[in-house]
Amino acid sequence: MAVVKPFAAVRPNKGLAEKVASLPYDVMNRQEAKEMADGNPYSFLHVGRSEIDIADSVSQYDDAVYAKARENLDRMISEGTLIQEDAPCYYIYRQIMDGRAQTGLVGCTSIDEYIDDTIKKHEFTREEKEIDRINHFDVCDANTEPVFLTYRNKPEINEIVGNWINEHDTIFDFVSDDGIAHVGWKIDDGELVSRIDGLFAELDNLYIADGHHRSASAAKVGLKRRQENPDYSGDEEFNRFLAVIFPDHELLVMDYNRVVKDLNGLSEEAYLEAVQKVFSVEEYKGSGPYRPDNKHRFGMYLDGKWYILEALEGTYDPSHPVNSLDSAILQNNLLDPILGIENPRTDKRIDFIGGIRGLEELERRVSGGMKVAFSMYPTTIDDLMSVADAGEVMPPKSTWFEPKLRSGLFVHKLC
Repeated sequence: MAVVKPFAAVRPNKGLAEKVASLPYDVMNRQEAKEMADGNPYSFLHVGRSEIDIADSVSQYDDAVYAKARENLDRMISEGTLIQEDAPCYYIYRQIMDGRAQTGLVGCTSIDEYIDDTIKKHEFTREEKEIDRINHFDVCDANTEPVFLTYRNKPEINEIVGNWINEHDTIFDFVSDDGIAHVGWKIDDGELVSRIDGLFAELDNLYIADGHHRSASAAKVGLKRRQENPDYSGDEEFNRFLAVIFPDHELLVMDYNRVVKDLNGLSEEAYLEAVQKVFSVEEYKGSGPYRPDNKHRFGMYLDGKWYILEALEGTYDPSHPVNSLDSAILQNNLLDPILGIENPRTDKRIDFIGGIRGLEELERRVSGGMKVAFSMYPTTIDDLMSVADAGEVMPPKSTWFEPKLRSGLFVHKLC
């Protein structure tokens, strides 16, 4: 069963959501965060990236940064920028990008179900990134940003959400600078809240779409609080963490493309000869960049030309949930054996470009010093769930979700 519970959110006061809402902490660097929040004291970046309010000489992982995050969060609450509900509720969070909507329920999920894999993962986490969010959540005494979860579609939940949207006023409704609409509702009907609890309990699993480090960190903060409170009952807020939970059929996974700095000492001729042993290679004659139109096809941009690559039979196992992924096929047959990129998590010769930036960005990066680029067919939600169900992990940078959840719209206090 999937345990999902309502909570008393800390959220923007009426009319301030647009000013408070920010992109997630991990999609920009320190300078970019500072520029985004410049002139906006309401921006939640003052909490999520509080190093912007401290001298640049201070490490973003310094204790002073986490203390500043707590100070800024408390200030936003005391000044009335953020308010806290009096009673637990569910919330609806809808995002609309390019006319396409995805609508999720905002609630809290169980750290125990994260630990026992009822909440399924598909990525490894890095310890240093976990420690950062552990310190941040612990000092702030709050899950300051939600985890992005999904589940196999359950029509009864969709019906509840749709009816509520049609019959009730919003708690925020704005369009962010990137043209994405953000709309929210509060479900405060006790009977309906209990009904939602029960419907989620009928699900076997939830799946992390995005936010593996946030969920891992939130679970570890919860375990830390249990050690500090050995008589805990299990009902305390630190036993749960904040999530926005979307039905799988509404989600958009975009391509996650690659650029590589050099050809590992090979000439272009020798490189192409090596590639032709594991892929069919055809020069692309169309206009503009080549966007793959099916699984196991790739675009390759080299020396001002686009090529169509297609994995040859026998170069991957079509029955294996991980090895049949395009990100794995490219890694196992080209990036590692030909270009020498054994560990794409740490190798500085490779970079990853989210599909939201367009394929022209690949051409720009190659013109700007990289040597070769690869355009990818998007991984599907079904692929993600199959990998998670098998207890496997995807190669790094296999999925890029859009739109990104905005931070600051919902905060979950741990006490």
